[in-house]
Amino acid sequence: MPVGTAFHERTFALCSSLNYREWSGYYTVSSYEVHHEHEYNAIRNAAALIDITPLYKYIVEGPDATRLVNRVITRDINKVKPGQVIYCCWCDEQGVVIDDGTITRLEENKYRWTAADPSLRWFHQNGLNMDVRIEDVSESLAALALQGPTSGRLLKSVAEADIANLNYFRMTSGAIAGVPVDISRTGYTGDLGYEIWVPWEQAVKVWDALMEGGRQFDIHAAGMLALDVARIEAGLLLIEVDYISSKKALIPSQKYSPYELGFGRMVHLEKENFVGKAALARQKR
Repeated sequence: MPVGTAFHERTFALCSSLNYREWSGYYTVSSYEVHHEHEYNAIRNAAALIDITPLYKYIVEGPDATRLVNRVITRDINKVKPGQVIYCCWCDEQGVVIDDGTITRLEENKYRWTAADPSLRWFHQNGLNMDVRIEDVSESLAALALQGPTSGRLLKSVAEADIANLNYFRMTSGAIAGVPVDISRTGYTGDLGYEIWVPWEQAVKVWDALMEGGRQFDIHAAGMLALDVARIEAGLLLIEVDYISSKKALIPSQKYSPYELGFGRMVHLEKENFVGKAALARQKR
């Protein structure tokens, strides 16, 4: 049976449709109302608050953290500075995509890594004999996506953080309602948006502050159906919908290389060796 996220006591009260789906073992709202029209309009015309807590979240740190990240993903993490976020994919030895997600370089040798599917075992397998610690923080770190054209002004009004100078795919730290948070200018809608990373036990305080402060910005809680429409419009891929993980593919034709998915710009063959590099080099020739 699914369980509620850190925000469940708030999202459940708002979900008049009782239209839910299961996401990584959690109850997730598909649409708060009978139809998702108002929620989609909030994403495109105002501000939408979306519970994205079910993402798998990992902290990778230690002297060999950068070495491990670079060994797994196809992009060159050495080009990424602390405070920067990247979108990336990772492959198996045959050069076909296992999963995609974001990596935030929190410090020189500390990263926050998100994934759609469980990835802890794969990261540990590739980190053998490395001085690195990999912690699954999926159940201790909640997350919200605040998306839409008024989201920046809303955050400036409620967050004790430098939102005005926060550039695309960058992150900053601060507080909302006295709760320490990380805020990244990222999202899954193709619109102006932010993702807020919150300690699980204080998550409701942040939700309440955003909903209260967001009234003047016409904030709405939004579910997965509205998010699906927005991400399709933006041309953003979803695993198990637009492609199948190589770990779950039943036949070869269900497997996809980064080039087939339009991820070619995220394949940096000039960097040090990484999982799938040789196969990807052959595919490009």
